[in-house]
Amino acid sequence: MTNDRIKHTAKRVAALRNHFINHERFEPLEAQLTLLLEKRLADIEIGQTNEAHGMALSGPSGAGKTTAMSFLAQRTQERLRAEGHGDRCIVSLRVPSPATLKSVGQALLRELGYKISSERQAWYIWDLVRHQLKELGVTNILLDEAQELASRGTKHELNSVASMLKTLMTDPEWPVGIILSGTPELEGILNHDPQLARRMKTVRFDSLSPTADAENAVDLIEAYCDAGEVSAHENTQEQAMGERLIHAAANQFGLVIELTIAALEQAYLEASSTLRRDHFAKAYHCRSACDNTLNPFIIPDFYRIDSRQVFPEADT
Repeated sequence: MTNDRIKHTAKRVAALRNHFINHERFEPLEAQLTLLLEKRLADIEIGQTNEAHGMALSGPSGAGKTTAMSFLAQRTQERLRAEGHGDRCIVSLRVPSPATLKSVGQALLRELGYKISSERQAWYIWDLVRHQLKELGVTNILLDEAQELASRGTKHELNSVASMLKTLMTDPEWPVGIILSGTPELEGILNHDPQLARRMKTVRFDSLSPTADAENAVDLIEAYCDAGEVSAHENTQEQAMGERLIHAAANQFGLVIELTIAALEQAYLEASSTLRRDHFAKAYHCRSACDNTLNPFIIPDFYRIDSRQVFPEADT
């Protein structure tokens, strides 16, 4: 395999990773965020300072939350910019781990372009955050991996996090909408404080069903083949292939996409113009270091495989 082939593959895979395919769970998420933003902008237009509201997206690891939220935030910001609302309506931040209120405030200030000494206390940092949000006209904050806001799980920590989020949404001078995305632990933060929960709309990315969602998985393979300019072999268009793919991805939508792109990578490395099931098998092997007896794209009884494991060993 030549370096040119590897470079060519890397470029095509990079383009695919940047390619977003709309799916049925994305539509209600987009509708909720659009309504949230338009309400805040309407208040600003008529000079009202009603408290802002927020939304929370919850789902297992690998469900595709980060990709969906990032794409939605970028597309929404581009639309708002074109409508004359500026470049900073939405500010996105991946919550650092381990997270404290102070570290999150510092990270948010950096995202806002403001440098501050780490010696400052948390209350001072968050006063600056609120000031900068108003100065820059930020209407919404997106916090990804938001479950890290209460990673230690103490009652005091949960109280502090809930209080901080409510303060931002109810600021008397410049209320800001909060968008949270995280694993199911995020739900514990919201349920800890009823006042916070009532201010949030919620969306959940549930796990996929290999049988019920197999057809959608097959459609997704075909969509990525179109985007990747290769044809889909007939053995990737069968109902059983959709079931294999979903099970191999541990029933998570985001991992379905990752495995599909990884399979296309194998096709590119072979200079193949057709995506076949064996490309998925090779991609799964690269991911888990399994042998053929534990590869869900090869064996008939693939449901017996624990697809969360890497370096699995066959029963002896």
